[in-house]
Amino acid sequence: AVELVESGGGSVQAGGSLRLSCVASRQPDTSYCMAWFRQAPGKERERVAIAYTRAGRTDLADSVKGRFTISQDPKNTVILQMNSLKPEDTAMYYCAAEWRGIAYCYSGDMSTWGQGTQVTVSS
Repeated sequence: AVELVESGGGSVQAGGSLRLSCVASRQPDTSYCMAWFRQAPGKERERVAIAYTRAGRTDLADSVKGRFTISQDPKNTVILQMNSLKPEDTAMYYCAAEWRGIAYCYSGDMSTWGQGTQVTVSS
């Protein structure tokens, strides 16, 4: 089975930076997408960034545009570079990936998830 392994979370002061990495192992084929979601206590899960692997394009949530970037190289690895972090970025961050089809990427109904990595931003 495919496994997603995340790394790079931690604690930082507001204005600081963190870099999250996610590597997919034993993948059956090139994914349709790899994405980062986050969920803070008491809040709904939010998709932060997505890389459409086969299309070679990316997308970011409005809340992080201008501060976060997502990159994918090689195709089984996705990096979330987070700059100018704010306390409201504090959450558990999850990597997710999809091999069934692009529609699942658009809907957010991802089939494979990592274990999550905590990001804490203090003011």
